[in-house]
This record gives sequence, C-alpha cells and structure tokens, in this order.
Amino acid sequence: MTVASTSVASTSVRTGARVGRGTAPAHHGELLQGAFTDPARDTPVRALVTLPCPSYTTRAAFTPAPGGAVTVSPPWKTKARRAAELALGDLPAGGRLELSGEVPLGRGFGSSTSDVLAAVRAVRDAYDAPLTAREAARLAVRAETAADALMFEETTVLFAQREGRVLEDFGRRLPPLRVLGFGTRPDGDGRGVDTLSLPPPRYDDTEIARFDHLRGLLRRAVRTGDAALLGTVATRSALLNQRHLPVPALDRLLAVAHDCAALGVQVAHSGDIAGLLFTPATPPPPAARQRLRRWGFEEQWEFTTGRP
Repeated sequence: MTVASTSVASTSVRTGARVGRGTAPAHHGELLQGAFTDPARDTPVRALVTLPCPSYTTRAAFTPAPGGAVTVSPPWKTKARRAAELALGDLPAGGRLELSGEVPLGRGFGSSTSDVLAAVRAVRDAYDAPLTAREAARLAVRAETAADALMFEETTVLFAQREGRVLEDFGRRLPPLRVLGFGTRPDGDGRGVDTLSLPPPRYDDTEIARFDHLRGLLRRAVRTGDAALLGTVATRSALLNQRHLPVPALDRLLAVAHDCAALGVQVAHSGDIAGLLFTPATPPPPAARQRLRRWGFEEQWEFTTGRP
C-alpha cells in the first residue's frame, strides 16, 4: 500500500533541526470487534472499535541527522523504527528515535500501535509536517501489519485494523464510562497474549449478521450518549468472540456484572485484559473487586474515559 500524502519530501534537512516530540495514548481492548459487511466489498471486512484508556502514554523524541539510518532506543522496538522510516518518506535523512512510557506489552493495551503512533508524530513534528489521523492509520498498518485506532482521539470509529481505513466514523467520542479493569488469567501472572501469533477468527454468516446489528446499536449509543446500550454492545461482542478467543470464566464475569449492576463486560479480543463498565456517577462497588479476587483475578485497576 502506498501513501503519497505521508511524504515530507518538500521539507529540507537542516543541521541542528529541532528535536521532534510526539505522544500516543493506550487503549483497553475493544468494545466491538468482528467482521462487518461493506457495500464497497464482496467479502466482509474485519474491524474493531477500541476503548480508550488514559492510564498509559507513550512518549517519543526524534533527533534528525544527515544520512539514511534511523536508530531506536530501546533497540527492540523495531516497529516504531520502521514507522519513523516511513514517516520520513523520501527524505535522505535519518535520526535517533527515543521511546519511553509504561504501556504493558502483549496485554491488549495497544502497546505496539502506541509506540508506532508516537514515533510517527515525533518525526513529523521535527519537520513541522503534521499528518491527519487517517494518514497516521495507514502508516501504522504499513509498519506493523495490523494496528489499533489510537490515532482517532477526537471521535469513535469502526476501524479495519489490517487495512488502515475507517469503515464508519460515528462522529463523536464515546459517552463517559468508568472501567474496573482486570487481568483475565486466574493465576494473575500477567503474561498476556502473543497477538501476532493468533490466527484471524473465521466468522460465519450468522455471526457477521450479528456484528452488523451491534454496529447499528453502537452507532445509536454514541449518537445518544447511551452508556447502558454501549455496555450491551460490549457484552454481546465478548460473547460472540468467545468461540474464537475464549475468556477464562466469562460466565462468572457476567454474573459479577449482573449482580453489581454493571453496564456490561468488555474484553480485549487479542489480549488478556477485560473490564466491567459503569457510569462515572456509579463507582464499582467493593463487592465487584472482592468477587473478582475470590476467583483469582488479582490484577485490578480503574479509570474513566469518554466525554459528555
């Protein structure tokens, strides 16, 4: 895939050019993920809607230098280095990319895309050449094969994660939510999931029809600010994906959600984290935390997201 609009070839490299800086958020898995019909395609398109998580941020600094090499620290962050190279376009330039942050790896927080997005933003900041969210999305997919929708911070989108394109822009941020997050491995070891090793789910026609229905419900939830309907969408998405990436003890988690008056259950479909959804005015009751611990879900955290 070529992205002509991401080139910064018109910008000249200068000795002592400024250090570019960029940041990128994390997310908490998905509210909805599956395959959806697309009028422009003969086959369904895999896509997702992420749940923003403000608890973690990746920070990047890019120092331009003459020559074509880009180096990165830490050196194992090769996807971010590739993203920086792509963001430079056809400039005969390299530089030093430095990344920092605490986004947990392989859990479903979108650590790879957070690195990639911060890197792209830092490179483009160094040359005062900003790019749109859609341009950043296409660069991210080129850098890491599949990407999350972290670059769309001002709206909610149904995002084709392997194509880098928006199937639908719902026009506004999610309604406010309070999330009681936790690791879904009962042993609490936090090992996460190797997302790149997971085979893509094979959804049948019935499942695809259900995902299309959930897409309509999510559209209405975002438009009307209906957090309860959003919780319903997240729960049904989790149930639909249980055949493909089972969440341990999902039936128990659903029971906790019901008994504690949560809006629903949300999971990372390619990670090991999940969350109980509440309104900001309704904090998770202590009983929810206690019951999760009783079943071995020791890792717990809490955050709020969305905007009125």
